[in-house]
Amino acid sequence: MKFAQPLIPATLLRRYKRFLADARLEDGTEITAHCANPGSMLGLKDEGMRIWLEPNDDPKKKLKYGWRLVDHENGHFTGVDTSVPNRALRQSLLAREISELADYETIRPEVKYGQNSRIDFLLTHPGKPDFYVEVKCVTLLREAGKGEFPDSVTARGTKHLNELTEMIAQGHRAMLFYLVQRTDVEFVTLAEDIDPTYAAAFDRAQSAGVEVLAYDCEITPDAIVLGKRVPFRR
Repeated sequence: MKFAQPLIPATLLRRYKRFLADARLEDGTEITAHCANPGSMLGLKDEGMRIWLEPNDDPKKKLKYGWRLVDHENGHFTGVDTSVPNRALRQSLLAREISELADYETIRPEVKYGQNSRIDFLLTHPGKPDFYVEVKCVTLLREAGKGEFPDSVTARGTKHLNELTEMIAQGHRAMLFYLVQRTDVEFVTLAEDIDPTYAAAFDRAQSAGVEVLAYDCEITPDAIVLGKRVPFRR
């Protein structure tokens, strides 16, 4: 998924009100950018971090920049836009690039299910059980190579796990797809210390038959594309 506009580097000043970030451009201009990430962004919002912004000239948008990447200045990047994983995964699903999910004919995003929820992708095929795929974005890294989810307590994530478990009980397939939106992760696991309730729901879901898959991304200031499968460890 290529960025619509070339990204420009900046220095992060602060992130606040969840969806706003102040930054300083290389010419010294201070601007406010939209931060498309409602999470805690643990480890990704420190003052002075080098970041990449996507400018826009859309008259309907109040903010003329969107925060897209954290540049760790060691050759690695983290994508902070939480809408990217679903868009990148959809492209790969349509192109049949994910072997574990390639044998389903129809791919439908944002289908209603459960208790007032929408599954990220519902895969269907004649003669096969429906396949419910929920996508979670992994950006937390507290130890070298170890990507963790979640980065804050997520009641919504626990609800999704319970709903996936219910889909298994109804005779369908269900999967939790962890998409790692950073380039320095070697494996994925749960941040049980951050949200033990989520971890317990995960264990129940996996025991019930919910499948787990993790893929990383290739990230540059030009594009974010789905990469390779990475191990999930529990």
